[in-house]
Amino acid sequence: MGASSSTQQQQQQSSREQQELESLAASTGALPDLHKSFAKLSDPQTNSIPLSALHDLFSVKVANLINSDDGVASSVQNSFLKLLSQLGQAIVDLFFVADKGGVNWVEFLRGYTKCCARMPVSMYIHTLFRVFDAASEKAGFLKDLEFEFYDTDCKINGNFKPGDLVMLLWLCWVMSQGTKRVALFKVDDKLGLPDIDHIVLSAISTCIEGQGELKMWDCSALDLEVQIPAQNVHAWILKMVPGLADCFSQYVHARIKCGSSEDALDFSCLLLELSPPMESHETHILTWGRAWAISLTLRSTLSEEILNVCAPKAEPGVFEDLLYRSSLHGKGLNRFWSNIEGYNGPMLILVSASSPEVESSIGRLVIGVLTQQGFENKDVFYGSSGDLYAISPVFHVFPHGGGQRDDLPLTGKEKNFVYSHLHPSSRVYEPHPKPVGLAFGGTMGNERIFIDEDFTKVIIRHHAVDKTYQHGSLIPNQMLSERKGDAEIYQILPCHNAELSMVIVLFNFDFVLDMEEHYHKRFWHALPPLTLNLTVNASSLQGFLPVEAQILEVEVWGLGGEKSKRVQDMYKKREEMFTEQRRKVDLKTFASWEDSPEKMMLDMVSDPNSVRREDR
Repeated sequence: MGASSSTQQQQQQSSREQQELESLAASTGALPDLHKSFAKLSDPQTNSIPLSALHDLFSVKVANLINSDDGVASSVQNSFLKLLSQLGQAIVDLFFVADKGGVNWVEFLRGYTKCCARMPVSMYIHTLFRVFDAASEKAGFLKDLEFEFYDTDCKINGNFKPGDLVMLLWLCWVMSQGTKRVALFKVDDKLGLPDIDHIVLSAISTCIEGQGELKMWDCSALDLEVQIPAQNVHAWILKMVPGLADCFSQYVHARIKCGSSEDALDFSCLLLELSPPMESHETHILTWGRAWAISLTLRSTLSEEILNVCAPKAEPGVFEDLLYRSSLHGKGLNRFWSNIEGYNGPMLILVSASSPEVESSIGRLVIGVLTQQGFENKDVFYGSSGDLYAISPVFHVFPHGGGQRDDLPLTGKEKNFVYSHLHPSSRVYEPHPKPVGLAFGGTMGNERIFIDEDFTKVIIRHHAVDKTYQHGSLIPNQMLSERKGDAEIYQILPCHNAELSMVIVLFNFDFVLDMEEHYHKRFWHALPPLTLNLTVNASSLQGFLPVEAQILEVEVWGLGGEKSKRVQDMYKKREEMFTEQRRKVDLKTFASWEDSPEKMMLDMVSDPNSVRREDR
């Protein structure tokens, strides 16, 4: 009786546990696929999935990988190939518990929920780190990572090297894109590895204290001998690229879906090689690596749309969503406007520029703006949402929503997202003409980004407070340090009046003495100055000095999909029809004898006394 009762309790407990796991799986929408995948992969005799079948399900078989000229060492690429070969086994060993016959239904559900169940974003990142650490260990690489598990959280200790970050990001790229492309195209289609140097430099510059001494313009991330704390990388992902947290769960979910498919294709086969579409796209500003970096900052449908515009839809080299490219359509605001007018969907504007003071190969920078609506010809700022991006050489995102700094209070929000103003069509006198060009953020006359009407130069102003976009530098500090040299902060004057508080930055010591002698009688004696004898890099002055750079290329990509493009095509056809109507002149309206003044004069001369009915 006792043994029978104990067995019955175990069965009831197992049944309740199975129901809970099925409920968790159903909340993700994957329960039907899990049933199909388990039925297809399991052994009918043991009613369990053999470990070898699970290994194959989550594995990536690498056919080939071509070394590219992007500065990535071949040793890192070879290490990445070894890491990929251990991915499937690492996933199974971490999350799936097998008995003698394999993984049964309950353990299959449990393993899936460990990977894909709803949990805090930080736990997704910890899971990603664990998979990377386990795959690296199985590949023979010793990683300085330690995990401390708690009931609802996990703490990670240790450091990453730049090469580790490169492989981690490549792993996320393969997991987020590989299965989609294999399922979308043919099995023998190739998936290339993008250039992610700008993303790695973003992590290094954000996570390491004293990174201002690092030269970001003329170096590769792998050339830097630094240790990046894992906790800081975790915080960087949460703040900068939160889309990375979803890569692993998306990969597991997609593989389960592939396992449930009746297609006979081997979905575990993924060819890693530079494909022709990727090579042709590298001629644009929006490369695969840059598009992926921008997509990682978004948690909406725009994330997928940005990656979709990179793939030619009709034929290689033809990108239907490329609305404007200055080298193709011509430079200038008028050419820009004729190509983007009528497009009312989200748009991504990219600007490639170089400073004349810096060597072009080193000083080239790429910035971007993501708008949620089309452009309008207005002499004021407008818009409802948007984001600024520093893309190259270091990636950084500046979202909207008020740009406060840690040491400054939030002073309110503005909606100065976009400014686009053309010359007025009618020549009228304007006592205070508004600037002609494109601008993003800031205020009128003090814009965060301003592009002139000829598209020859871009002016970037680093604001102490930008109430539209988040505070931060759009360009690396090294450009200003090379241009301006060093400056000396001689005195910091505290003041009880907030409007008069200031930091005096002076380049000339004699000028300091003149200033002190002139203003001492007014207020300097009441406010004891704090004298600082220190030399700072001139990049700290970027908030006060605008940076002017020469524009090399401008691109505008439409992210509204086929619907927005179709609406724009209809708008253009309608405008062309109106233009043709205005060009045509109906001669009959001018040549009618009955309405001519000559006939009226002749009628009056022939019989001036005749009674005429007046038309009213």
